[in-house]
Amino acid sequence: MNNPIAPTLASMTGFARVAGVHAATSYAWELRSVNGKGFDLKLRLPPGFDALEPALREAAGRRLKRGNVSVTLTLKRDAAAGNVIDETVLERYRARAVALAAQIPGAPVPSATALLALPGVIRPVSHDAVEIDDDEVAQAALASELAVSFEAALGDLAAARIAEGARLGVLIAAFLDRIEAQVEAAWGRADDQVAQHRARLEAALATLLSEANPLAPDRLAQEVALLASKSDVREELDRLGAHCAAARALLGETVPIGRRFDFLMQEFNRETNTLCSKSTSLALTEIGLELKVAIEQLREQVQNIE
Repeated sequence: MNNPIAPTLASMTGFARVAGVHAATSYAWELRSVNGKGFDLKLRLPPGFDALEPALREAAGRRLKRGNVSVTLTLKRDAAAGNVIDETVLERYRARAVALAAQIPGAPVPSATALLALPGVIRPVSHDAVEIDDDEVAQAALASELAVSFEAALGDLAAARIAEGARLGVLIAAFLDRIEAQVEAAWGRADDQVAQHRARLEAALATLLSEANPLAPDRLAQEVALLASKSDVREELDRLGAHCAAARALLGETVPIGRRFDFLMQEFNRETNTLCSKSTSLALTEIGLELKVAIEQLREQVQNIE
């Protein structure tokens, strides 16, 4: 049985990268997300760009509901930006040159060309970091473009998580097929279960009614009711069938279902454990163990759902 899977079923696993260039600065966003019980966002921004954080967190919270998400922004000055003068080094050379010229009679004043030619005065702009532009207008323009590109990266990450969710949906549906097949097989053994418990009950009654072990009628009724309840696994099988139907209904929803599916998996486990504890036949026990394996494998996949 294969129900349609909602196209918005999302995994918590995904990756996205968006890069661009603004003026002389190139930038790149890298977003990675993995499983998490809640939503946890870690941001790694270059020094001086911390002011972007509140808006980034708000944007991410609108698009993502669960998962551990790491965001990295890298900025580089393009090589075309050329060289810069290190004012600190230049002033140090200038002060020393002027002091020396004053001590030497007739010495010429050091020229600008000579000072600029000294080691360390002119250096290329680092490609590994970007200094904040003192121009507030230029800085605001860069921040605006970074915000827009971050939204694009979030969109790509969400799309990647949905694509992974579609793959998960197919796997989950297959596991549900497998579980339903085992439940159907268990129904075929339910009558044998009752017959075997009936035989045990008759043997127990023979012992309880023996002259050596007389039993009061009310106590006898209690024992009969207790043994009879242990013979019936139909309630557990009914519930397992209902859980499968509920799981397929969840797959068809268009909102995050991960937390509810986690809870449903606990119910799957509870009914299967009870089924195994009530089993009196090797065949039913084997079916119960197969169910436990399939349910655990299903649970592992459910852990990835947003």
